[in-house]
Amino acid sequence: MDSILFWNHCALEANRISHSHGLDKGALGPTGSSRAIAIIHLAMHDAYVGAKGRANTTLSIYDSNSPTPASGTAVSVNGAIAGAAHETLRLLYPDTSVHGDFNLANHFTLAFNMFNEADWDNGVAYGRVVAVHILGLRLADPDLGDSNYDTVAPRGRGKHQKDPDNPTQGYHAPYYGARATLFASTKRHALNPSPQPGTADYERYLVQVKEKGIKPELMGNVSNAKRRTVDETVIGVYWGYDGAKYLGTPPRLYNQIVREIAIHRGNTLEQNVRLFALVNAAMGDAGILAWEQKYVHNVWRPVAGIRNHDVSLGSDAVPSNNLNNAADTEWLPYGAPKSNEPGKKNFTPPFPAYPSGHATFGAASLHVVRKFYNVNGAGPDNLFNGLHFISDEYNGVTTDNHGAVRPLHRRNFPNGLWDMIIENGLSRVYIGVHWAFDAFQLDGSDKPDLNNIIDANGNIKPEQNVGGVPLGLAIAEDVFRNFKKSNVGPAQYA
Repeated sequence: MDSILFWNHCALEANRISHSHGLDKGALGPTGSSRAIAIIHLAMHDAYVGAKGRANTTLSIYDSNSPTPASGTAVSVNGAIAGAAHETLRLLYPDTSVHGDFNLANHFTLAFNMFNEADWDNGVAYGRVVAVHILGLRLADPDLGDSNYDTVAPRGRGKHQKDPDNPTQGYHAPYYGARATLFASTKRHALNPSPQPGTADYERYLVQVKEKGIKPELMGNVSNAKRRTVDETVIGVYWGYDGAKYLGTPPRLYNQIVREIAIHRGNTLEQNVRLFALVNAAMGDAGILAWEQKYVHNVWRPVAGIRNHDVSLGSDAVPSNNLNNAADTEWLPYGAPKSNEPGKKNFTPPFPAYPSGHATFGAASLHVVRKFYNVNGAGPDNLFNGLHFISDEYNGVTTDNHGAVRPLHRRNFPNGLWDMIIENGLSRVYIGVHWAFDAFQLDGSDKPDLNNIIDANGNIKPEQNVGGVPLGLAIAEDVFRNFKKSNVGPAQYA
């Protein structure tokens, strides 16, 4: 294990423990955790490049104003990485860093024992300076609170509503996406509107999630031929990581997958410095742009859309006594899994549906990896050949919300990361918390419409620009092509 993999593991543990115990509110949820892990890896990236004297032509400095070592001062590369990682972790996770399940001081001692080399102390001191600089670039980031949002939230048919099965929920990060400056993308990528209620196209998506995403106790309402299969149920939970205890959030999941590839391919330290910086800068921007688009489009979740599908239902109802048969006033989803929390109900996440955060994070992170290993365009790849992945949702230890231990499941992906991108997007339909269009459009056969979605210049074709997968692919293409500090703030929305 090199020092990037070591400190990446520490960052993922901080994510896991903070969500397990509700610590460090600014780093919670998908947006807070994608922000935190991006900062950690960008600090390590610039500390490494600076410690190498910037003579390396295969790595670009993330921020041209990052501090350089004092003239004539020799610095340890691994010490610089350790100093940058430790300082960002300490400041982003102050409560978690001293928690009994994650003692940052002990991890720093372990790093010293594993990677100590000449000029270690100088390297650590330099890495800490870089860390403070990178953190300083993010001081203007908005918090994740929902102060007064309920008073200004759009109302009406098709707009996001609170989960009727969890009506006390608030809103996660309604201001974050629109007000945060991007990490590395050069453009604030936006999406076309999703299919709209009242259209035949929309109703096609509604019927799909109504059948495939229903709560198990209600599956008797669905014909045997159309019910969710065993494999679809597993897919839905496998990709969960919905801030669950001892699991954390989607950015942790996708980093775990990237680790498997980096280790299998025997990456050098330098390769991992760049790979993990690219992956997490892309996810940092995915957390910003997906949440910006969520609150721009404000699309309701299936639990609201199915229960209120008929025009006679909901707060803006039109009188009628002959309801549309696609409506189901008693429908409930399987729900995002409350893993390791017996007695707690599965839930619908507290933010608008379109686009899916999972689909955006997954496509952004995994397509950056594809680009890193020279896979261009859309379609199958061989980057997971000979590998399998065990999700922490199915590791033989995690329990469901009834307290039953889920079995260990080894899952392979014959078409590589492209398989993962698609399956990850569909997973949210199978637990009933997203429409398929939150990830991508479906073709006439109800299959993902992703063929040739990326043109020869690395741009998303406009007619296919619907959902989190196109958004994530656009972010990945942009970040990989233009990796550097972004100056694209909210006022430069394009």
